[in-house]
Amino acid sequence: MNNERERFVAAQRNGDGDLMKFQTSSGRVLDYQQALQEVQAGSIAGVNVFKGRDGEMYIRGDADGDPSNNLDQLPQF
Repeated sequence: MNNERERFVAAQRNGDGDLMKFQTSSGRVLDYQQALQEVQAGSIAGVNVFKGRDGEMYIRGDADGDPSNNLDQLPQF
């Protein structure tokens, strides 16, 4: 395995627009819980986990000032 971490390259949303699944740069498809675990483990680059006001954990893009790489900008798959 190479040392380069995967990135999210596409996402699936539900009818409310909530992110449900992610496709990684290696082609794997992860549901939200799998993705959350991998982000927490440091396996996915460019994203982090935060605790929302509701106490749940969520995935968000790293704050880098570039809105083009926000998770909401990912293409659908």
